[in-house]
Amino acid sequence: MRRWVPVLVLILFGVLAVPLLSAPPSAAPTGPDALRADLDRILADPRLDGAHAGVVVRDPDTDQVLYSRQPAARATPASTAKLFTAAAALDELGPEHRFRTEVRAAAPQAGPLLLGDLYLRGTGDPTVLAADYDRLAAQVADRGVRVVQGAVRADATWFDDVPLGTGWAWDDEPYYYSAPVSALTVAPDEDYDAGTVQLRVAPTAPGLPVRVDPQPATGAIRLDVRATTGEPGSESTLAVTREHGGDRVVVSGSVPAGSEPAEEFTSVPDPAAYAVDVFVRALRAHGVQVGGTGTGATPEGARVLAARDSMPLRDLLVPFLKLSNNGHAEVLVKEMGRHARGTGSWPAGLDVLTGRLTELGVDPARLRLVDGSGLSAVDGIPPDQQALLLDQVRSRPWFADFKAALPLAGAPDRMVGGTLRNRMAGTPAERKVSAKTGSLSGVSSLAGYATAADGRELVFSVLFNDFLGDSPTDLEDAIAVRLAQYPGRAEHVPALPRKNTAGTGSESGAECSWTKSC
Repeated sequence: MRRWVPVLVLILFGVLAVPLLSAPPSAAPTGPDALRADLDRILADPRLDGAHAGVVVRDPDTDQVLYSRQPAARATPASTAKLFTAAAALDELGPEHRFRTEVRAAAPQAGPLLLGDLYLRGTGDPTVLAADYDRLAAQVADRGVRVVQGAVRADATWFDDVPLGTGWAWDDEPYYYSAPVSALTVAPDEDYDAGTVQLRVAPTAPGLPVRVDPQPATGAIRLDVRATTGEPGSESTLAVTREHGGDRVVVSGSVPAGSEPAEEFTSVPDPAAYAVDVFVRALRAHGVQVGGTGTGATPEGARVLAARDSMPLRDLLVPFLKLSNNGHAEVLVKEMGRHARGTGSWPAGLDVLTGRLTELGVDPARLRLVDGSGLSAVDGIPPDQQALLLDQVRSRPWFADFKAALPLAGAPDRMVGGTLRNRMAGTPAERKVSAKTGSLSGVSSLAGYATAADGRELVFSVLFNDFLGDSPTDLEDAIAVRLAQYPGRAEHVPALPRKNTAGTGSESGAECSWTKSC
């Protein structure tokens, strides 16, 4: 019988082995398993070696977390912090909230003479253009005023007098994205970067100074034009810098002859003085003589001579979130403080903001927010709380306004695609991802909504910190594209770069500068 043992063993092995060898391979994974594998692959990119990568994906329909990496670890959010500010402002102020700018007088009027001061009173409107101040001046003239015997006084007391946020970089102060915050200000164009002046710099003849025209015309800054016109076809080296803490703006470098005028922006040191200057110029254009300018609180009971109401908050959200306007965020924070606490300050406004976040199901104890825009590197949030916020606000009556104001991936119109207009075009995520971008030095973030292939809406938060080299926005895009293909498998997961390319970055199509929170 011993000679049969090997034969029996072989027969048994053959019987057991046949089903194993002939069984069809298991189906390729789909759903959460495939998603986790693909996102793990994307996040294995060597550019993230030594960096922080926090990612959370939620399915609101099932209340399931589909993917999670470092969900509770706080990271600098950059401008995705604006999601918290926008949600809290809609909840506290309401979509119909408007800002009012008024011209008031307490002194009597004797025929064409106003026998005292005229007050220009702001309540935080960041959208007032020079044309709006012109219309206010026309209303004053229509009331028969031809001479203001007192001064035209700027009243910016609706907010406190703290112009810059905690942790903002001092060397960002001259730039439009870090302009001082004030209850009374001017926006140079319909991007509504309040507290800034647009400088139109045009070449003349080679060797001669360039021509610089401020828009709107104002004496709120002093121009020091050192730039010259270069030879045709030469490289532009134009630089515009406002000196720290002052009103002198230095225009230096060279602009090639025959080139189109360049448009640069500079912040002003005193937005309220800027507003009064623009308004007084408009009054004079309408035939109203003014003795001087100053500051001061509007007296109680002063009568209204002219007024302007801003667009409602639901409309302001579009330039705020689409273009990532930092000043709008800070105005909303201070306005929440004024609305609920009677004090238009960052401390009061942030206290209201955190209270509203609590009502939205977010745990403020796990957040550190010192401003509303995310411009401060002191801000810190975990991605699970950001994703939770995005999930919770879906039940709010103002959610449609909130989502519509987010940048839409691949949509070329600037006020539709916003900071995502050059990203994800031609992919499954085109017009399927509505999300807020964020960018600071060493920080890149993307958080919002992705419509999946089966029509469900997923929420996600991606926070990258402390990377070296170029911003890895292509990895954020790859994650968003993969979510747009859920629950099926990805059509394409980007191949990883070789190790020797780590740190070189990639072409991201980002709309943001290296330092700007956007």
